[in-house]
Order: sequence, then structure tokens, then C-alpha cells
Amino acid sequence: MSGKKDSINQRILFISDMHKPYGHKDTLRFLTAVTKKYMPTRVISIGDEVDNHAMSFHDSDPDLPSAGDELKLAIKELKALYKLFPRMDVVDSNHGSMHYRKGLYHGIPRKYLREYNDILEAPGGWKWHMEMLLTLPDGNRLYVHHGLKKEVMKAVAARGVCVVQGHYHEDFYIGYLGTPLALLWGMTIGCLIDKDAMAFAYNRTNLNRPIIGTGIVVDGHPKLLPMVLNKKGRWNGYVP
Repeated sequence: MSGKKDSINQRILFISDMHKPYGHKDTLRFLTAVTKKYMPTRVISIGDEVDNHAMSFHDSDPDLPSAGDELKLAIKELKALYKLFPRMDVVDSNHGSMHYRKGLYHGIPRKYLREYNDILEAPGGWKWHMEMLLTLPDGNRLYVHHGLKKEVMKAVAARGVCVVQGHYHEDFYIGYLGTPLALLWGMTIGCLIDKDAMAFAYNRTNLNRPIIGTGIVVDGHPKLLPMVLNKKGRWNGYVP
């Protein structure tokens, strides 16, 4: 790739699974502090930027907002994020694409449905992708997908490239794979949800708990950035 594109990919901040309006209350503060410290050259959301709980194929909680009200609340929260990140690449995801999935299920042609930017009132700098394949400054290629495989290193081995993913809220780790040609890695970056929100009541029966945080890739090297919480479940102000 050209030097220009390499510089764009020099410090990539990855955000995943905010599930607005059911995201963690300190998400914006945390991301603002992370941005100030690392000054990312590119920001990529790995999806589930909204939850769309009321439109789920699973049972939805009748005590939560309707689909229309939920969307209004999500947009209100996202608008603060638009100011922080006027440009962002967003990867297609199961929750984020719920309106398209519902349209497909009910036989509604895609042309009848509005685009992401219109629905979420997102700025023109926000662009949605099915998946992304980037070239990092060290020459490694990086595949970005919402959630290709729970064991991210299996995805690395199958693709033969580095991989970043989200989707699996309880997974927050980096693995490495040495090949004759390169040192490859995979990173799963947890989520930014409010685990106590009614939309995630199903988590209470899971053995593992969601891990709140995000990740960054600097000069081709991955780093996890946990949002360390205090006993009240609020961010303690520390930026790793």
C-alpha cells in the first residue's frame, strides 16, 4: 500500500459492541481519554453500535422501550460519539443490521430500506463495511470482522492474516501464531455494554462475565485497553 494508507493505519483504535442505548455509562468519557492519550489515526467500530433489542428475533423484554423509542435513545447517545469521531469505519454486525435482517426475513427488498447513515443520523464520515482487509505499517495484513470465530486464533490460521474481532463479550485477549513468513496475531476486544441493563438479562445465567474495554493497534502491534471499573461498576479514570 501507499505511504498515505500506511499512515492511516499507524494507530487504529477499535471499538466494539456498544449496544446503544444499553452501553456502559462511561463509554464516552473512556473513549475520549483513550483518544487523547493515543491520538488514533483511524477509528474502526467492529459493530453492534446499537442493540435493537425490541426488534430481536429472540423474546424482547416488554418493560424496555419500543423499537422506535429505543432508536431515538440510541441516536441521542451516538450524537456525542459523532462529535468525538466524525470519521469512523463500521463493520456490519448482527445487532446493527437487525433492520436488514428483519427485512430479509419478511421478504422486503433491500432498496425499500434506508441506509445506516440515514437511520442513525450519522455524519458522512461514518462508512459501513461488510468486512475490512487492511495493510499495516509492518507489512502484515489485518482482517476485521464482527465475529468470525470464537477462538480468534482459528480464524488467524484459516485466513493466514492477523484478525481483530468483537461480538464475544466475555473474550478479551491476544494470541500469536508464528509462520515461516510472519508473526501473526489475533485480538478479541470485549465490549462496552452496561452489564446490568435489562437487555442483557441473559448474561446472568452465564458463567463468564462481560469484559469492558477496547483495543488499539500501534505500528502493527495489538494492545488491549480494559476499562477498569470500581466496586460501583463505574470507570476508575485509568487509561492503560
